[in-house]
Amino acid sequence: MDRLSMFKIIADQARQGQLVFPTHLEQTLKLKHLLDDPDCHTEIASKLISGEPLLSARIVAVANSAAYNRSGADISNIRGAVNRLGFSQTKILVTALIVRQLNQQLRDPVLIAKARQLWEHTVHVAALAQVIAKHITHVDPDTAMFAGLIHEVGGFYLISCAEQYPGIIDSENEAWSEYGEKLIGRGVLQQLEIPQHVIDAVEFMWKGLATYPPESLGDTLILANDIAPVSSPLHQHLSPAMQAHTAHLNFEVDESTLQEILQEKDEEIHSLSHALLN
Repeated sequence: MDRLSMFKIIADQARQGQLVFPTHLEQTLKLKHLLDDPDCHTEIASKLISGEPLLSARIVAVANSAAYNRSGADISNIRGAVNRLGFSQTKILVTALIVRQLNQQLRDPVLIAKARQLWEHTVHVAALAQVIAKHITHVDPDTAMFAGLIHEVGGFYLISCAEQYPGIIDSENEAWSEYGEKLIGRGVLQQLEIPQHVIDAVEFMWKGLATYPPESLGDTLILANDIAPVSSPLHQHLSPAMQAHTAHLNFEVDESTLQEILQEKDEEIHSLSHALLN
């Protein structure tokens, strides 16, 4: 069976709601639905999150990162972390855990390495997107971070299926970029009930129509993806010339430049990406 046929099978499963998730991920999805309830407030959320050790550790770490810890006072409990982050940001981190859990049952060392690199790429894009949103495009920073965290969810699902479909991931992955990502990505995003405006931004990124200086959520996502220090293992076919261009991309922003803003906010970017990664 060729790769396109395998992509179509997985995409059809996604559209029909037949995605196969690990058991522990199913529990996190239930938590997400509970947190989506308008009657679920901070006290209830804190108790629910406390039952997920990995999520609890991640939420406290992010709350203590330079991006959110303006006072310099560290927090050591879930309720305090949820209060500092806010309910919206807390739900974003639940979705981040869902994305990460997609590949926790892999056994193949090659696939495990790809999943790890894809997660590293993802958290860098999320941290960069938040800073770009705050200081350049002025779209909602939490939404930008959320878009960064889920922009490769189709890729994570692809890797989770790779042991079932040998050969679906090749060394160049041009087939994935050309049609696989769109076929599978849309279905997974919809099944995870990602808001439509965020899906629109991810689809805008797939088109690759970058605008500099960036203005929209889609522009924010493209720029963060292009300048992330770790590339996606599913998109490593860029020419050396193109990679060099994106690595040194710069433009004027008000009375500053992109590179000056990134240097000024380097601690914030590093702190947030480190909290999400580990």
